[in-house]
Amino acid sequence: MNHYRYLLKTFLILTISFNVLNGQPDNFETHFEKSKGLETATYNQTIQFYKDLANAYTEISIDSIGETDSGKPLHVVTLNADEVFNFSEVHKNNKRIVLINNGIHPGEPDGIDATMMLFRDFVHGNIAMPKNTVIVTIPIYNVGGSLNRNTTSRTNQDGPKSYGFRGNARNYDLNRDFIKCDTKNAQTFAKIFHLAHPDVFIDNHVSNGADYQYTLTHLFTQYNKLGGALGHYIHTEMRPKLEKKLANKHWDITPYVNIFNEVPEKGFSQFLDYPRYSTGYTTLFNTLGMMVETHMLKPYKQRVTGTYELMKSLIEITEEDGDKISELRKNALSKFSVGDNYPLDWRIDTSKTNTLNFKGYEAEKIKSEVTNQQRLKYHRERPFTKAIKYQNYFKSKIEVSIPSAYIIPQGWHTIIERLKLNNVDMIPLPKDSIIKVESYKILGFETGEAPFEGHYLHYNTSVKATLTDKNFRAGDFIIPTTQPALRYIIETLEPMAPDSFFNWNFFDTILQQKEHFSPYVWEDKALELLNNNEKLKHEFETKKAKDKAFSENWYAQLDWLHKQSEHYENAHLQYPVYRILNH
Repeated sequence: MNHYRYLLKTFLILTISFNVLNGQPDNFETHFEKSKGLETATYNQTIQFYKDLANAYTEISIDSIGETDSGKPLHVVTLNADEVFNFSEVHKNNKRIVLINNGIHPGEPDGIDATMMLFRDFVHGNIAMPKNTVIVTIPIYNVGGSLNRNTTSRTNQDGPKSYGFRGNARNYDLNRDFIKCDTKNAQTFAKIFHLAHPDVFIDNHVSNGADYQYTLTHLFTQYNKLGGALGHYIHTEMRPKLEKKLANKHWDITPYVNIFNEVPEKGFSQFLDYPRYSTGYTTLFNTLGMMVETHMLKPYKQRVTGTYELMKSLIEITEEDGDKISELRKNALSKFSVGDNYPLDWRIDTSKTNTLNFKGYEAEKIKSEVTNQQRLKYHRERPFTKAIKYQNYFKSKIEVSIPSAYIIPQGWHTIIERLKLNNVDMIPLPKDSIIKVESYKILGFETGEAPFEGHYLHYNTSVKATLTDKNFRAGDFIIPTTQPALRYIIETLEPMAPDSFFNWNFFDTILQQKEHFSPYVWEDKALELLNNNEKLKHEFETKKAKDKAFSENWYAQLDWLHKQSEHYENAHLQYPVYRILNH
């Protein structure tokens, strides 16, 4: 086999040499490099580049997997020194996998060009090929947005000359879609993610919101939320190592500057990446995730070069700490047990802060010549380094006990499809059964007034839990929590979780009553109900006495009484996912 590979490589080298003699380039110079760092490759140029690279070098494979909303597939490019591209085999060979996602926002194409050069430089020998790490990239995730090129939509950005659009082919922001999975892009990403099962995930972006001296900022997944030894590692080892490696290359980097239209020296907090975002989603499967956020006002060439160096450094760390990362990820699966409290949401722990020696620019609020109101003005001619407050400690604010299993009726197929897509183990009931479960009634929630990525998102959801014996049908699904997808299961099926399927409107049909009453009929039955129930009558009169609006609203009174009667439908506000507390 090794002799065959040697002969194949020799043939490819001779072929490339022949192409040189015939005036065909062999150095795989990217469009970015040909343009002297002013332009980014188009979708077709990017895919063709990787196809040509894979044809020339056996350490690289390109494949298309699944669909996107654009009608084109997602491509996956894999680099492995061992020339093994079956992910099952890769994992058996005790190799780590780094997954790089590019072009989720195609107007932020830095990673697209940087990764092309990175793959080429690995196979050209310009940088050392990783021995124990396999590099996988989605060259352009938002294919539809990449094809929709323009020169004006990135109002705040310095280059490249033209670029793609943030919305995908159906105008979704794909970095809000990882949990709700409305798009074919997100559905295919889930397939790729679980196929590769990466140890480290990198998502390349360009930042917004403030001006400062840095070209590079990092947005690691919030380490308290990641939790345990894995969270400790990303906070105390991986992040400092990355910063040190980049400093040795004379690249300054700082945490993502999480502010909008304010000055950084006031201090800021770490961004909390909920599962709607890429790194929040990958965290649910104990993958070490980070977003690269280059600074929008730095020249494009500088941003791409910085992205290249950052990815190279993080791959080096993965190579150096590979065994440790694997062990931490393996142990993370046993962090939670049935009956433990699981944190569903987080808030900043204001009792603790860190200090950043931040390199910014002096700024002031001055009168706007446009609005005549106050506006923010930075002075780049007055750089500074100041100690500023950075809040990156979070603590849980909502917790729930982990049940032994959930059970969901088979009719909720949109949820079941998403669970299956994320490798959730589910057991269909073999026969009709009565099972003791914990049942949730939705007590309250608020809903955003503006549409958000195709939804009107709920929040501040509260429930009332009761134990009950419930009839289930053969074919309904039991979902054990003792499985690798535990975190995904809890954070999608517990309605109080910020990115639960409930909050993303997948259960909105339970919020609307289906059966109602005609007032002229119910009046007589309501009177009979009150006359036969002294306790209810007392509650009714008390409510009228204490609630003026209620006492003046005849329909509200009749409706309240209807909801206390046997005629009120059980399905209204009944959350249809149930918790099994004991085995």
